[in-house]
Amino acid sequence: MKTKNILVVALVGLLTFTTAQAQQVPIPTTAAEVPGPASGNTMTKAYVQMVGRMAYHWGWPLVNSHNRRVAFSGAPEPCLVGGVLPFAPVGYNSMLTNYISPDQTFIACPNQDVAYGAGFTALDKEPTVFQVPDFGDRFWVFALYDQRTDEIAQIGKQYGTKPGFYMIVGPDWKGDLPAGITAMVRSSTDLVFCIPRIFKDDTAEDTAAVQPVLSQVMFYPLSKFDGKMKTTDWSKLPKVPAPPQKGPKGETSWVKPETYFEELPVSMKEVPPLPGEQALYGWINSVWEAAAKDPMTKQALVESFVAADKEIIAPFIQWKYNGRSAGNGWNSPVNNAKWGTDYLNRTGTARSNMFDNKPEETKYIYRDYDSQGKQLDGRNSYTVTFPKGQTPPVKGFWSLTLYNEYHLFTLNPLGRYSLGTKNKNLQYNTDGSLTLYAGAKSPGKDKESNWLPAPEGTFSLYIRCYWAEQAVLDGTWKPPQVEKVK
Repeated sequence: MKTKNILVVALVGLLTFTTAQAQQVPIPTTAAEVPGPASGNTMTKAYVQMVGRMAYHWGWPLVNSHNRRVAFSGAPEPCLVGGVLPFAPVGYNSMLTNYISPDQTFIACPNQDVAYGAGFTALDKEPTVFQVPDFGDRFWVFALYDQRTDEIAQIGKQYGTKPGFYMIVGPDWKGDLPAGITAMVRSSTDLVFCIPRIFKDDTAEDTAAVQPVLSQVMFYPLSKFDGKMKTTDWSKLPKVPAPPQKGPKGETSWVKPETYFEELPVSMKEVPPLPGEQALYGWINSVWEAAAKDPMTKQALVESFVAADKEIIAPFIQWKYNGRSAGNGWNSPVNNAKWGTDYLNRTGTARSNMFDNKPEETKYIYRDYDSQGKQLDGRNSYTVTFPKGQTPPVKGFWSLTLYNEYHLFTLNPLGRYSLGTKNKNLQYNTDGSLTLYAGAKSPGKDKESNWLPAPEGTFSLYIRCYWAEQAVLDGTWKPPQVEKVK
């Protein structure tokens, strides 16, 4: 009996002690109660560079977007930079009237299936209004990206968007929807990049037919809204010289290790943390604060940016590091344009193929290698054969595009860079299959309608499926192999 009493007393004492401890040391319930990095901490060079490499990868898309907007802010009016690239002051847009010029380097992996538009907003000043014309049966989509490169709206044919006026507002905007505005889109950041894409086929007749609706694709500040559909003859845009490109070949370099230390904090102030990112922001800021006070720490940090640019960012130009297998040697992203905290693919796409559409708008499928795992090379000839009835199943359009090693176009005598729905003269085989050819040499006059000319060197292939059927989205449909012609 004594033993039993002793055990009871001991248990009561233990419970009392545990309860007291719980009362004395409450569990943090909010982010504000959780300790963060203390100022003045000693940091080794290895620690600084570890955080620097992570921050360079994580923030690369944010800085990329910020620097593109800075470039747009210098535009005096809607214009064509270098005579080829749509450019406009912040809060407005500019439109092409045909396919994008093959010699532009502003953005990697453009397509030649749509007439593009482009424009940045500055929602910290006032909302932006945009017009949706009546496109009829023509495929179209307006992609609106926040500074993280996530799409923030569903505006396009597949969403059943009606013609009218729409408005983009910033995260802190308060007010009533103005009379005449159909709906409002709220962005999580004050920066929004707008890319209208309007499909057209490759005929002169369709190029002429699309001009009336293109003229009504306009973005402008709310203060300019008067309830009337505005028009602009985009064919009369002034042409301004392009600034000389410095640095390596390829897409314009929008993120530089040498200036990243100054640029990332600016971008982080512009982009509020996602749920759960508050600790990440605090971690990065603690190292930046230390570097601001100590030249050696800053030097170590900049060295980490240079290394990360070469070792982490540069490899993303290879498609094998983008997304996951789509079958038969092709890769495809999964979360494109709705990245959230998928930092791996967000940065991979920002480096290789900035400003994807969401998967339900466009499924992207790409590759660098032939069926034997060898790099595609224009000095060889290749075939891509879709069996009868197995071209990409889409409600919008599909295309196969050829890019050089920089994910840009290489000029060719045919002026042809993609094949697909837009082409009305594709030749099908007698069994109903469709064979497309890629290489620097013509496959023969009788096959040239199906030929994608390649540079005499490295190239890659890229399938786009706009408004793809479920078979594409769930992987039931597989893209065909790329076979080297022996």
